[in-house]
Amino acid sequence: MEKYSQYRDRATGISPFLPVSSPSSAISTLTHSLLFLLRLPFFLTYAFTYFLIFHPLPILPVFVRKIALWGLMAIPGIWWIDLQLDGVKRGTLSEQPRERVPHPGSVIAANFTSPIDAIYLAAIFDPVFTVSYPRERKVRRIGLLSAVMMALAPVATGPPAGAKLVDLKDLVREFPNRVIAVFPEGGTTNGKAILPFSPSILQTPADVHIFPVSIRYTPSDITTPVPGQWLRFLWTLLSRPTTCIRVRIAEGQTNKAAAKINDDSPSSGSGDLTYRGATSTGLNGEEQKLLDWIGEALARLSRVKRVGLTLEDKAAFVKAWSGKRA
Repeated sequence: MEKYSQYRDRATGISPFLPVSSPSSAISTLTHSLLFLLRLPFFLTYAFTYFLIFHPLPILPVFVRKIALWGLMAIPGIWWIDLQLDGVKRGTLSEQPRERVPHPGSVIAANFTSPIDAIYLAAIFDPVFTVSYPRERKVRRIGLLSAVMMALAPVATGPPAGAKLVDLKDLVREFPNRVIAVFPEGGTTNGKAILPFSPSILQTPADVHIFPVSIRYTPSDITTPVPGQWLRFLWTLLSRPTTCIRVRIAEGQTNKAAAKINDDSPSSGSGDLTYRGATSTGLNGEEQKLLDWIGEALARLSRVKRVGLTLEDKAAFVKAWSGKRA
């Protein structure tokens, strides 16, 4: 993979865009093939029925949707085996106050590695999903299916023409009884690093808690850093007996910068993102601190490092990778 060494972060040596693969033998390939063929028709039928018929029903209770999503994850053997709150002892989760976990009226800042991320978050929190773009303070609201598809969609370094963009503060006001989910990296990685953030998270109101949420998978080859590889993803998902999810949630933090900025005027200052290689977005000191705190929290919870490679670097990597595959 030396051909792709230019897409390796110079400071850490991490390649966040390379697909992860697991070793296999002839016997395991045979058993995995049988399991894949057995699960595929059930999974596709269930998924199409849910997203095309079940999910759009307006009168469907939220808890019914969540149960249905857990059923969708049960078919490929996805197990949620570990949930921890940062700094909280095991076994005391139920004793924690409402403000210690993501709750209606709060914002989730999650890492982004797989289509399963959106399904899991929907099954637990039923959030409003958004898309973030580099150097763009506004977000685009999307549905669950679009959030799932986004994990394998082409790299988006900017919003599509005619897309309706809104501030997070407007979404919080519009949906006071929902959690707002943000993927601040803007695109998927292989789970080995945290990319520079979009400044969209900075539009969170000053009185709203932001919760960094780390989602990790074992084995990690379920991640989808390269767009368009749906067949590979389905094979990895359905051919393995089980896939385990580990979730870590940091303590919520409020946006202190928002209290100092007039809602009707853009932030000023000559600050810059502290990620290596990041592009200036006119951030002030408080905004830098918030992005740094969220980035460090996600990196610590995920046990990875922050890198300076951007979505522009990913787009160049995908172009080179596609040329290799052609």
